[in-house]
Amino acid sequence: MHDPLIIGSKSFVSRLIVGSGKYKDFATTKQATLASGAEMITVAVRRVNITDSNSENLLDTFKDTGISFLPNSAGCTTAKEAIALFRLVKEATGIDFIKLEIIGDQRTLYPDTLETLEACQILAKEGFCVLAYTNDDPIMAKKLEEAGASAVMPLASPIGSGLGIQNRYNIGFIKEAVKVPVIVDAGVGCASDASIAMELGADGVLTNSAIALAKDPVLMAESMKHAVLAGRKSYLAGRIPKKAYADPSSPVFGLAQL
Repeated sequence: MHDPLIIGSKSFVSRLIVGSGKYKDFATTKQATLASGAEMITVAVRRVNITDSNSENLLDTFKDTGISFLPNSAGCTTAKEAIALFRLVKEATGIDFIKLEIIGDQRTLYPDTLETLEACQILAKEGFCVLAYTNDDPIMAKKLEEAGASAVMPLASPIGSGLGIQNRYNIGFIKEAVKVPVIVDAGVGCASDASIAMELGADGVLTNSAIALAKDPVLMAESMKHAVLAGRKSYLAGRIPKKAYADPSSPVFGLAQL
């Protein structure tokens, strides 16, 4: 089935994006990422080295895989910090495909949407392809699209919580509000969460903790791959309407009376 995920000028076969944090080492990160089938891995530039070639470098770990990097601004709390960080990344690596993440509250790790919107406007004008992490608000998603975001990434629930999608209706509202891809990000805890996100119409799923902190990260990564595929096919196939009563699977019309 030819069903690519198109973000900006790039096209991806896989609709699963994975993270690089919380793994015990780079080797496990690589093994799990390959098992997931993902073509893109996000990396927190402030926490994982991708710019210093003189020390252990995640770029070197993945150089023979064809998997592309999605630098993110995790740890930034203002638009100014995020903009400066991405300008540095672009200068050092040439990467302008980015995940914009600006945190407004350190307890919930909810995004500061006003700072995110400001940074998105500036970075998009500078030619960055911005994937914007945001709350599950269709109004803000639309504003980010208007500011130049190439994709919006609403949270399912707080980062690392594993609570799954807490407001399923809002994913649908966001899909109706924007034309750019909607990628559910944060809060995915297991494969069924990813499948549900795709069945709701999300264009993709990003997950990190659910894989990296699983008892078997490689096996969980593989299950996420199949969950996203199954959820996408289920969405495209079209589910039956929900009913409040039974409906026999075999027709009763014309049934002979005994």
